[in-house]
Amino acid sequence: MNHRIASIIIAATLGVSNGCAPSPPPQKPVIRVAVIGGMVMTGMWQELAKQFEASTGYKVQLVAAGPKPVLVEALHNGEADLLTMHSSDEATDLVADGYAVDLRPWARNELVIVGPPDDPAHIKGMTDGAAALRKIAEAHAAYVDFHDAGSRQIAARLWHKAGLEPQGDWVLKDESRIRQEVVTFAEKHHAYVIVGRIPVLKGKMESGAMQILVEGDAEMRRPYVVMIANVSRFPHANVRGAQALADYLTSERGQQFLKDCAAKQPDGVPLFYPIGSNLNMVRP
Repeated sequence: MNHRIASIIIAATLGVSNGCAPSPPPQKPVIRVAVIGGMVMTGMWQELAKQFEASTGYKVQLVAAGPKPVLVEALHNGEADLLTMHSSDEATDLVADGYAVDLRPWARNELVIVGPPDDPAHIKGMTDGAAALRKIAEAHAAYVDFHDAGSRQIAARLWHKAGLEPQGDWVLKDESRIRQEVVTFAEKHHAYVIVGRIPVLKGKMESGAMQILVEGDAEMRRPYVVMIANVSRFPHANVRGAQALADYLTSERGQQFLKDCAAKQPDGVPLFYPIGSNLNMVRP
């Protein structure tokens, strides 16, 4: 054996035995996240976080999941480095009030029109929400004005597109005690209502015999935004990790993940849509 090579091998061996082996790279700090309930309920977030961890070496810790107030509180208390939820006044206020920065859209979900199985307005199978509402109005079929902010936003957009003002005794005020009971309330009154597709499919909203009748309209999608904690207010926040995760969500790879998830849905209808995508349902 070449004497020079042998010397290098011996020196390396002695170095290891003397505890001089190279130290492993320092572990990256955990990224604490607050995530809207639908993403966790479907398992999408867990799968996405796992892919991000494998790609970057970061660890993602879910510290809050559920409706907007729960997530907002987590960020207010300095418990989250990153937050993702629907675009809303609450999301904008977090940035305006200095709790968060770098607000960006990165995904969408879909709202649908749910109604009774006998479908008095004959809208089943339609993919144009405005046209469906026009048929409901023309039939004077009962329609529940759901008091949820997201549903009202979508409804207002569709009624405007339809060129109609919903008024008359066929328009029912939502009197459900909690938002999860609105479909049950609509069923009791043999009425249609606009709600999120995910809570109906996943049983978060009891639906009884009610059915999803209209879906697949891009006008009925709501954006999710992502934001990171403001280091000026939260100096100990892991903003570097949060920035890496936010960049990942909005990157081509993160957007492709959403497309791949859509293709896995058994009914061919995506639960989440990439931003700017014309991705539609692909029923077999």
